[in-house]
Amino acid sequence: MAFTPLHDRVLVRRVESDEKTKGGLIIPDSAKEKPAEGMIVAVGAGARDEDGERIAMDVKEGDRILFGKWSGTEISVDGEELLIMKESDILGIIGDSATAKAA
Repeated sequence: MAFTPLHDRVLVRRVESDEKTKGGLIIPDSAKEKPAEGMIVAVGAGARDEDGERIAMDVKEGDRILFGKWSGTEISVDGEELLIMKESDILGIIGDSATAKAA
């Protein structure tokens, strides 16, 4: 992929939700909401502070994240629909139990 976000922006691929409910009901496409969960594809270098120093990003490529329903801008890169958003639009990083225990 030949796209690198600038400053404190990230490129996100939406993670599709399950097709069925816990009770086994199938959810039709027309009733599904766009998922607010995604995987980070690319990360910018970070914003700059008042002294011109880079502020390190809290997320990295491969992180699974949760973001607001109306966050980001939809773009198409290499024929794939992705979102580009500021790091501040990210609500949190979703980690598995092994990652959470290590932290």
